[in-house]
Amino acid sequence: MASAEIGATVVSPPVPHRDRKAWGVVILLFAFFTLNFADKAAVGLASQQIRHDLGLSAADFGLVGSAFFWLFAVGAVGLSAAMRWISAKWAAAILMFTWVASMLPLAVPTTFGVLLVSRIVLGFFEGPAHALCQSVVADRFPKEKRAFAGSIVNAGSSVGPLISAPALTWVIVSHSWHAAFLVLIAVGIVWLVVWLCYVERQPLRKRPAAEEAEADPNGHIDVPFLRLLRLPSFWGLSLMSFAGYLITSLKVAWLPAFLGEGLGYSPTTVGWLVTLPYATAIVVLIASGYLSGRLLARGWSSRAARGYFSGALIIFAGLSMIAFTLVGPGKLQLALVICTFSINSVAFSVAFAGASDFLPQRQRAAFFGCVIGFYSLAGIIAPYALGLIVQAGPTASAGYANGFLVVGIAICACAAVGARLLNPEAARQALEAETAMRRAS
Repeated sequence: MASAEIGATVVSPPVPHRDRKAWGVVILLFAFFTLNFADKAAVGLASQQIRHDLGLSAADFGLVGSAFFWLFAVGAVGLSAAMRWISAKWAAAILMFTWVASMLPLAVPTTFGVLLVSRIVLGFFEGPAHALCQSVVADRFPKEKRAFAGSIVNAGSSVGPLISAPALTWVIVSHSWHAAFLVLIAVGIVWLVVWLCYVERQPLRKRPAAEEAEADPNGHIDVPFLRLLRLPSFWGLSLMSFAGYLITSLKVAWLPAFLGEGLGYSPTTVGWLVTLPYATAIVVLIASGYLSGRLLARGWSSRAARGYFSGALIIFAGLSMIAFTLVGPGKLQLALVICTFSINSVAFSVAFAGASDFLPQRQRAAFFGCVIGFYSLAGIIAPYALGLIVQAGPTASAGYANGFLVVGIAICACAAVGARLLNPEAARQALEAETAMRRAS
């Protein structure tokens, strides 16, 4: 039975939340997500060296940041659907292997074209990472524990840059930006070996769907997959995630450059300052996941504990972004920057846990993949658009202020509408009613 508990990725049987093996998987997925975001942060940390070595303008560098997301949605939707048939052990291993392979060309002197292609390929294979992790968590924990366990995994999105920012900045300054990618490649190989040794032997293919449905609390729901994409909750989760990812994509691609060019900090200082939002995000993620679970346990509706709670925090992040464009340099502005770039990740743990409350296991990964495909558009749009606005500004500082003001308004609007639409209870009732009608006909 141990191998079955670990092996299935997307549609595995639930196990008691006390099972140490389940928490061991959470820890390994946390490390998985940590590396996932460390390699995203590397380009931003090396922005000055990359632009100097390759002769890139601000718009060109914005294009590099956007390139990562060009096939991100395709990978999120397509690979997530394909991984319905693959066990967790091999799905995660395949993703890590492709990540390492896609970064290899950047470990040596290269060209702008190779850099673009490498980021496009890496984005394609990183697309399903979040869906994979959240599906595994949802399968192994009851709903009052999902947000907390998912928050621990998602904390890797902050721990990755938090650890990598000072470490990779030192490598970049002392050696080169190519050496930074060499370090990431080595760490990825180590994780792959540990993962394959820790997880029990599993066949490549998952268990038969009939066996999984018996243990699924939502297994009785039987509707066509496209019906799920017409739920208001799908669009609510997508909009809140889009708002959150506007911030995430700018944090990865532009925060180091903003702190340096926009606010005038030295590269070494930027390497440490950029860690502050990530450190704060760890606390916010874990605390919000725990609080969401406690609210459910105390009788709060999933709509309030998942949707309204997440939406309020994301709106606060958007307002903080608007505010830091309107105040002068100093401690207050830095505090607002930290708030903006630390709170947004709740959309990817608390809100996603709400969707797990009404989704059948067999359809979770594909559903999450479609949400990720939608919100990844923010990664395509935001970095390049900000680069154009910065380049058009009379000064770098003015350009950053104009760009972040526009994005902050968009964040608040998307989060407000998304929080209103995400209603797990209503979604479950609608799906159960349609299932009953289909069986009666």
